Amino acid sequence: MTLARGRPAQGAGVSRDTILATALSLLDESGGQGLTMRALAKRLGVTPMSLYRHVGTHEALLRALSDQVYADVLEPLGATMDATSDPRPAISALLTRYHKAIGKHPQLTLAIFSAPQAFAGVTREITDRLTALVAMLTDEPELWRDLLIDHAHGSGLALVAARGQPQLARMMAQQYQNALKRLMQRLGPPS
Repeated sequence: MTLARGRPAQGAGVSRDTILATALSLLDESGGQGLTMRALAKRLGVTPMSLYRHVGTHEALLRALSDQVYADVLEPLGATMDATSDPRPAISALLTRYHKAIGKHPQLTLAIFSAPQAFAGVTREITDRLTALVAMLTDEPELWRDLLIDHAHGSGLALVAARGQPQLARMMAQQYQNALKRLMQRLGPPS
């Protein structure tokens, strides 16, 4: 049976929210290689062209998923920070939320690594906020930002090994917190 371009296979339309939820599920199940527009369309019962109208390119789909998954990482810092505030608690809170998001959907992080064009939106905001906070502590903010993010990525992605093992997951999360605390101490006093 040949479908008209952009038409639903079963006669029902599909919403952007449904597309994103299904894409995230597909990504979690089968990894970045399994999340293709064709596979997503098949799971949703629509033609691939209809997806492009809702989410754009594959990279735009990854950006939308990233914005959705990492949105909570950008919670407000609370009290307004000024030049005399110690940014380490804000850095730790941001990185802890980011680490948790990576652990929930590690395949999304890996997919973004393989599609640099998808690095935008919330992920860019996280990076910019972290850079600004770290710059309050060191004259090498990009170096320290990269160290902190790489540590969050490595530890967050390692949580895959703890799936279905809550005790191991808690232990690994605690190890991340301990290491993050040590890294924060090494950043030194606010300048």
